[in-house]
Amino acid sequence: MKTKSVKLGIMAAALLSMAMPFTANAQDKVEASVGADLVSGYIWRGQDLGGVSLQPSASVTYKGFSLGAWGSVGIESSDTKEFDLTLGYSTGGFSVSVTDYWFNAAADGAAKYFHYGAHDGLNSHVFEAQIGYDFGPVAMNWYTNFAGADGVNKDGDRAYSSYISLAAPFTLGGLDWTAEVGATPWATDFYGANGFAVCDISLSASKEIKVTDSFSLPLFAKATWNPRTEGAYFVVGLSF
Repeated sequence: MKTKSVKLGIMAAALLSMAMPFTANAQDKVEASVGADLVSGYIWRGQDLGGVSLQPSASVTYKGFSLGAWGSVGIESSDTKEFDLTLGYSTGGFSVSVTDYWFNAAADGAAKYFHYGAHDGLNSHVFEAQIGYDFGPVAMNWYTNFAGADGVNKDGDRAYSSYISLAAPFTLGGLDWTAEVGATPWATDFYGANGFAVCDISLSASKEIKVTDSFSLPLFAKATWNPRTEGAYFVVGLSF
């Protein structure tokens, strides 16, 4: 969960995540990538999900289709471990995806991966659909949980927990920046919201740290404010 943490350059759009759909151009050959982020904290959609974490990722893309994997593991044994799979498609600025989030939050190891039933007490999967469009100056995305261990609304019914994101990239002072606002449109305990609530106002920046003439490390930092919880976070990370 991206901006998971952070599904952007912590999720800087998968800062997205966080986070976050995998975007691909309509290339004519299979392309693959693998990487990892080391972050000082895992903040996802305005929620504090852990401390210092290693977040590996891998993806394969072909003609606009993509299949990606993303994970997070904290250095503290009490931190939630996460493993996400995303199947997506993009063309031009349009993107659509489905993500299976899995969290191993049980300290006793009770959370098992191959449990998917909605009423299965061991199910820790959350399935989310995403649709969005990148207009250039601003990117808009809508995310909705449609199955799995989703939250409930005020009546105790499945909330179909949703999240709306507006992200605007820009360049300033030689750095690449992203300003983002995220909100939940209706009540759900998945995000701890009693109705419409802005839960993420963030500003991130990234730059390349030159190590040698042929090798550099992307450094990113992100400040996040959550008006709903009155929380504030500042995270820094390195991409490998």
